[in-house]
Amino acid sequence: MTQNSPLPSGPQAPAGRINYAEVLDFPTKRLILVGTLLGLFLAALDQTIVATALPRISSELNGLSLYAWVTTAYLLASTALVPIYGKLSDIYGRKPILMFGIVLFLIGSALCGAAGEPFFGSLFGSGMMQLVVFRALQGLGAAALTSVAFAIIADIFAPADRGRYQGLFGAVFGISSVIGPLLGGFLTDNVSWRWVFYVNLPIGLIALAFIASKMPTLASGLKPKVDYVGAVLIVIFTVPLLLALTFGADKTYAWTSGVVLGLFALSLASLITFIFVERRHESPILPLTLFKNPTFAWGVTARFFIGAAFLGAILFLSLYLVNVQGVSATAAGTATIPLTLGLIFGAIMSGQIASRLGYYKVLIIIGLCLMMGGFLLLSTLNADTPYGRVILYMIVLGLGIGPALPLFNLAIQNAVHPWEIGVATSSGQFFQQLGSVLGTAIFGAVLSSGLASNADKSFRTVEVGQTPAVVAQLEDTRKKFASGTSAGGNSRAGAAAPTLEQISKGVSDGFTKQYGTIEAAIKSGDPAKFAALKADQTLPAGLRQGLSNIPAQAIASPQGQAGVLATLKSNLDAAQASVLSTVKTSYALSARAVKVTFATTISRIYLISIFVALLALLSVLPMPNLKMPTRSKGDGGERPGAAMAEI
Repeated sequence: MTQNSPLPSGPQAPAGRINYAEVLDFPTKRLILVGTLLGLFLAALDQTIVATALPRISSELNGLSLYAWVTTAYLLASTALVPIYGKLSDIYGRKPILMFGIVLFLIGSALCGAAGEPFFGSLFGSGMMQLVVFRALQGLGAAALTSVAFAIIADIFAPADRGRYQGLFGAVFGISSVIGPLLGGFLTDNVSWRWVFYVNLPIGLIALAFIASKMPTLASGLKPKVDYVGAVLIVIFTVPLLLALTFGADKTYAWTSGVVLGLFALSLASLITFIFVERRHESPILPLTLFKNPTFAWGVTARFFIGAAFLGAILFLSLYLVNVQGVSATAAGTATIPLTLGLIFGAIMSGQIASRLGYYKVLIIIGLCLMMGGFLLLSTLNADTPYGRVILYMIVLGLGIGPALPLFNLAIQNAVHPWEIGVATSSGQFFQQLGSVLGTAIFGAVLSSGLASNADKSFRTVEVGQTPAVVAQLEDTRKKFASGTSAGGNSRAGAAAPTLEQISKGVSDGFTKQYGTIEAAIKSGDPAKFAALKADQTLPAGLRQGLSNIPAQAIASPQGQAGVLATLKSNLDAAQASVLSTVKTSYALSARAVKVTFATTISRIYLISIFVALLALLSVLPMPNLKMPTRSKGDGGERPGAAMAEI
């Protein structure tokens, strides 16, 4: 049912509040928008560009054991502070918080690029630990970028025009997911991995120039006390929760271990205390009264589920492309370009359509239905699905995910008071990031258990009708595969399976070495060495039996030695050909079994994703379908029909 109701009752508008949508002209808004988009691009790019360089970084800094923490430290810092920055921007204005975030992010980037340099000495113990700490500093800055940037749209544009520009912000994340892996790979291979971080500096300085010169303070007019206790409690709630989920998903600790359960308990206690404190503070970090607003309450709930489904879609789609379609790990990021293009198109067009129609709920529902359809299509993936069909599935999923970010921001911002936009917008981002971490942990557990169980079935299937030698090699591969999947993600970081060419070369080198040993013993003419050769258990059984039939006198003369070596060389060549044939057969069958295992497991993950997307859809249904205000003449200095053309 469509509603055109006023905002929920609440405190009166702060004295002295400026309506920047009305007082700023469009050229100024455009410059502010460019600077804000560049700042957001920094944070979005950093999430994709670093992953490509991590194997090289961990190798040069000798820090494989801390591989996962380079990402985890950034995630912890960037998630925990999102709602805090949102509230602070409501109090002190968007400009100072955004500039602080960019400066902090750039300092962190410069330090990350210098990690492991001699002038740091043994700071924090090692170069890799330095990188982990500096990544956390980067995350502290990124939290300000992601929480404040989306609120700026609501500050400088009238409600009727916000949808046009919200899609641009969603598109930034899609574009960065394409550019990041390409740029990261290029810089790592041709310049240095350090420039993966240094590249942020010029972009950030340009963004600062735009923001410092053209952006007003964008303050809401609020002048209350800062809720320091609430800020500390939300950090104590978030960090242990994310650590517990990370430890459990990576199998650093068992889910029932004291460490994980203790972290969950600390997080729960902090949450209960946080709710108690927020109810009594005059200006809470996260006003609980917002949850009385059905658009906000159901909106952040839906974003939580979308976060869980969205990140899982990206992570496990890349895993499918690498392990089943045969895409290289470096190219996996670019292989998802069809999904990204669908996401960008969906994000931009949904915002445009929402601004023209004046409603958003039906578009959100259509998007979520497309998302469920995309997951349903992906759940049919198998080891033989053509890549062209995978591209089609990715586009459908991208078209469904695209509208989520701009339209939920639009709905929440239009449903709260202007001086609550910062905390409301950042809260939506916070819930989405929490959902992403929880979804990754749950899907990771499903992946580990699914790979272990499906591997048995897949390998047993390909073993049928094979020779004992091939079955023995397949069983050895199955056990190694099962051991790898049960060891958790960290143990496999940066590891690569040997190719058929590498295995065949190893076999050939082994036979060459064996022949060299035999040749040296026989050409020596020494009966003792020849006797030791006959007893060498590393030689093939058939070869040892043949040697046992050769008397020592046969190697006494050069002619006898040549005759014996010729016979043995012929036997060794036949044995080598047999082994290589077995290796080739077992390798092909093993590769097939692994592909089937990954395809089966990942398809089941997408079945679960359908259910998660359904929960998001069910959360949207109770949301009021509020009609967005229509734009009157001259609102915000806008020129009808020309805004997007000029952008």
